[in-house]
Amino acid sequence: MTELPRIPLAGVIGSPIAHSRSPALHGYWLKRYGLKGFYIPMDIAQADLAEALRTLPKLGFVGINVTIPHKEAILGMADIITDRAALIGAANTLIFRKDGRIHADNTDGAGFIANIRQNAPQWNPAAGPAAVFGAGGAARAVVAALIEVGVPEIRIANRSRPRADVFRSDFGAKIAVYEWTQAANMLEGAATVVNTTSLGMTGKPDFRVPLDALERGALVTDLVYTPLRTQFLIEAEAAGATIVDGLGMLLHQAAPGFERWFGRRPEVDDATRQAVLSA
Repeated sequence: MTELPRIPLAGVIGSPIAHSRSPALHGYWLKRYGLKGFYIPMDIAQADLAEALRTLPKLGFVGINVTIPHKEAILGMADIITDRAALIGAANTLIFRKDGRIHADNTDGAGFIANIRQNAPQWNPAAGPAAVFGAGGAARAVVAALIEVGVPEIRIANRSRPRADVFRSDFGAKIAVYEWTQAANMLEGAATVVNTTSLGMTGKPDFRVPLDALERGALVTDLVYTPLRTQFLIEAEAAGATIVDGLGMLLHQAAPGFERWFGRRPEVDDATRQAVLSA
């Protein structure tokens, strides 16, 4: 009897995980390209994380996405860590190699930039400072990416000032830290504005920083994509900004992992976007 190849399995781990749109996204790509494989959401508690990483490869998993609350802890369990994952201090994509080692990467920053370039191709990162609201893991990925593409100055405000201060020591002289109460001042002269907080997300408090100082023609993007058009984006557009919603970042950050796990680079296009929105 001929031994059949194992069907590759991938998935996303986190807790909670039922809200994730990643299964719909990867499932769409698998069907679109006629590939064998499955992508499975798995709610794994922090206490079970190490055991899960040992077990999943034995079950046929070739890799996983990682989301809250495991993105930082996972680095301590990986054998190979990319430079960008180390700089960001978190991983969102794992590859289970055939030699048994776990390869950890972070594609959030690349997905963030790809989303802007796709939806605002006229964007020039060197045009002026960037204003970033928030100083969590997502903000670290965004800041690292903005520095890499040549943004000259990055202004950061966070509700907890000490978390923002860490950015200055980790990312260097391009970082300017603002008090949250003075966050609106970051917008003066800013060419790029990013909300990395959960403010404005469905079920979360509103984003209340006034946008009066927002430059007309600035690029404004929100990592929140539920709702797709946040109040932050609506007000920015009304003030004359070019806006980009956060869904594209989810789509683009997923593409490198899909390629490594299933062997084909997927397209991120309108059909992909609609498939995820309608899931």
